Amino acid sequence: MTELKTILVATDLTDDALALLKEAEGVTVKTIVPKIEQVHDHIGTATAIITRDDLRLDADILANAPDLKLIARVSPSLGNVDMEAATTRGILVMNTPGASSIAAGEHTFALMLALSRRLMAAHNSLREGYWLLERKRQVGTQLAGKTIGLVGLGRVGRVVAQRALAFNMNVLAYDPYVSEDNAPDRVHLVGIKELLSHSDFVSLHVPYTRETQGIIDADAIAQMKPGARLINTSFGAAIDEMALANALKSGHLSGAAVDVYREEPPYSSPLIGLDSVIHTPHIGDNTLEATQDLSITVVKQVLDALFDRDYRNVVNMPLMPGVDYEQVRPYLKLAESMGGLLQALSRNPVRRIAVEVRGDELNGLIKAITVGILKGLLVPILGEAVSTVNAPILATERGWQITQVKGVQKSDYSNAVTCQVILEDNEEITISGTLLDHKMPYIVQINHYRMNFVPVGHMLLMGSYDKPGVIGRVGTLMAERGVNIASWHTGRSEPGGHTLTVLTLDNVIEEETFTELENLEFVRHLHRIYL
Repeated sequence: MTELKTILVATDLTDDALALLKEAEGVTVKTIVPKIEQVHDHIGTATAIITRDDLRLDADILANAPDLKLIARVSPSLGNVDMEAATTRGILVMNTPGASSIAAGEHTFALMLALSRRLMAAHNSLREGYWLLERKRQVGTQLAGKTIGLVGLGRVGRVVAQRALAFNMNVLAYDPYVSEDNAPDRVHLVGIKELLSHSDFVSLHVPYTRETQGIIDADAIAQMKPGARLINTSFGAAIDEMALANALKSGHLSGAAVDVYREEPPYSSPLIGLDSVIHTPHIGDNTLEATQDLSITVVKQVLDALFDRDYRNVVNMPLMPGVDYEQVRPYLKLAESMGGLLQALSRNPVRRIAVEVRGDELNGLIKAITVGILKGLLVPILGEAVSTVNAPILATERGWQITQVKGVQKSDYSNAVTCQVILEDNEEITISGTLLDHKMPYIVQINHYRMNFVPVGHMLLMGSYDKPGVIGRVGTLMAERGVNIASWHTGRSEPGGHTLTVLTLDNVIEEETFTELENLEFVRHLHRIYL
């Protein structure tokens, strides 16, 4: 008799989803409250666990789960799971992306309608006994003919765009990683400054990444059209809440609607209590349909994975049989770092990616390394939603052409990885990397510039003209701003020509310092990256 697989349910699922799970052959189901003590009591015999964001599965808990094969998240997020520990122990981790995008998009639109017609103020006024006098003061505005600016054009952003077009709105979108060919019809891709200055409504639909934290700060708000309204259903830290509160109090912005907050519950948020703000308690995906879809989706995924039928939305890729993960991991880290560097250097959307591997150590690893490069390219765009499983799919959705090639770039190293990206404007960027002592990833060449640096931590990539004084002026400016340079690596094409410099820094470089460096007369281009 086949041994039953134990599925631990540590979150709420709909009755239909639970019934589907309990009726499945070959499994036994335990439902627990997602408290850490209950998880400790039961995870030792679990084959799979279904959770949400309210439960942290760290290395210590996973060490006490010898039979655990699968962690399933009823969410597109991967927070609160120690991915490194799970992957090292051979535990698959899956999420449920896309199942709640319609709910989140519709919630955004509901907030926009409520803002445009001042529904909350009208409701409160009538409830307090006022009628005609207040009614005359509560004149709303129509959506037809207005412009909505979407910051982010992913799944939810596209849902909002579709509905906005049905309301005869003009739709602008800012997403530097979406090309014109992949944008929906009648959605106009523009720069962030143009979007902010021309939009009557600005709606955020960005993933959580270093790049998107504080994307709407005081400077961005100052660029917004006077009287505009701001909507955020993405994540709280995307907005400087104090700057938004000040803009609402001054009248620069006429309203805001927020479903997510920097700290939740948002008891200390400066937005709480402002009459011009509509608040909802992080319920963007909280509909009967979305809850049902998420529950049914995760149950079907779990059952299919446990019985080797399918591995949909598994976010940590199991390597080929017989491959030692500990031995391969440094090459995967190298690949992801190369992808991140390529994305940082790309000033236009990617169109084509070519990957080459050389050396006996890399035999059979071309697919895994290519996926690692794709993940590195995509994480700055999409954040934690990117995995080694869905990276190829996400790249294909963006129209990227991916090929394996030979002879892209010469190398003096016996084992090396090379990747070339071709951008929308036909610019080519090529990076080569290798391992030293079979452990430490090194970048050894960027285009025709010879390099030798470890791609980790805070880095600054600077293209400049080869002229006297560059090192002195950059070093002095950084010292004056309290930024310590850990290492400095420069490659040049020829004496007096162009150079490419990679600086590794001990701490993040502030916006003001970055701008000062960017404006130096010998700087051709400047990029920040954290790996």
